[in-house]
Amino acid sequence: MRFRKFALLATTAAVLVGAGSVRAEDVEVLHYYTSGGESRAVNVLKEDLEKIGHTWVDSAIAGGGGANAMTVLKTRVISGNPPKAVQMRGPAIQDWASQDALVPLDAVSGDWDNLLPPAIAEVLKYDGHYYGVVNWVHRVNWMYINKPMLDEVGGTVPTTWDEFFAVADKMKAAGHTAIAHGGTPYHDAVYFEGIVQSMGVDFYRKAILEGDAEALNSPTMVQVFDILRKSTEYFDDATQGRPWNLAAAMVIEGQAGFLFMGDWAKGEFSAAGKVPGVDYICAVRPGNEGIFTFIADGFVFFKQNGGEATEGQLELASLIASPDFQLRGAQFKGAIPALNTVPVDSFDDCSKKAAADLQSTAASGGLVPSQNQGTTEAVLGAIRDVVTNFINSDQDSASAAADLAAAVQAAK
Repeated sequence: MRFRKFALLATTAAVLVGAGSVRAEDVEVLHYYTSGGESRAVNVLKEDLEKIGHTWVDSAIAGGGGANAMTVLKTRVISGNPPKAVQMRGPAIQDWASQDALVPLDAVSGDWDNLLPPAIAEVLKYDGHYYGVVNWVHRVNWMYINKPMLDEVGGTVPTTWDEFFAVADKMKAAGHTAIAHGGTPYHDAVYFEGIVQSMGVDFYRKAILEGDAEALNSPTMVQVFDILRKSTEYFDDATQGRPWNLAAAMVIEGQAGFLFMGDWAKGEFSAAGKVPGVDYICAVRPGNEGIFTFIADGFVFFKQNGGEATEGQLELASLIASPDFQLRGAQFKGAIPALNTVPVDSFDDCSKKAAADLQSTAASGGLVPSQNQGTTEAVLGAIRDVVTNFINSDQDSASAAADLAAAVQAAK
């Protein structure tokens, strides 16, 4: 019943937006969906918008996990020329909303409170109103394994770090690169995050999401850096500056055994025609069972000349939240629908597990935002700086933990 209700809301958006005639308009969209799987997903939305008469003006900014796009956004806002729609996540939504820069989405938010897990709805709101619309949900704490390589060395899917390093040793002994890694601060932090989570969701929440100094500079965090240091022994020599999608290509093409990346990487596997369970395996990272680290990718809409929402903005918001786009876009992106009423029967086994885990962890307390979603830009930058410095130096784990605590406190 809810599915039909929401579908009706989405398809009648033009009526809900206003009584006047719908006017075609240019809708500039600033985003950082630039890899193969990402581009396929965003093209679905572009086509849907143009079918109802508007023109999608594409402003795609690659690199930095969105950091480059946010830099461009700030420049545009300062100059008084913000894009109409911007891909955004995390505390940035609340920050811009608090500055009265964003359009509230009351006209189209309908039953979102009942259709979204509370942990996800929370990151889209400010002062009780929705300012962001979520297009899909990503699970960050995935691990991808080249199945033929795993079979070659007689390995099994590791569930602990000890098991992981045992399999990695076998791959290394067979002449393979065990870990495909992109040597950027973004990928460094994604890898690091999964190790922190393996110490328990409560520790992750306290250390990363709350930035607790005692947790950050603790024996447990020293252990995290010890595991990170050992992991670097299985990187190849050409990691420096490698984008994450090229690291994914290494596993896709059989050049490496493991990739630690969110499920947007699965879009790359799908685009290459690879089949889960046959060509690759997707599994939660060592020690991460019962934890779902999410990124709720979404869009916000900037006020134009200080005015109300345009018809194009609200219609784009409705399209993003429609069951049809949630289904098709998520499949191309490698994600899962955010709405709990969208069936995932047509999704692959990786996504079906993610969808089931989303619901179970929402009930158990294991559903937590990624550092990209749940920390400020300043804190995230501090984490990335410390982790990247550690990976690219011979720093010891204890001093790295101390540096992390100091850097996060300074950034808060």
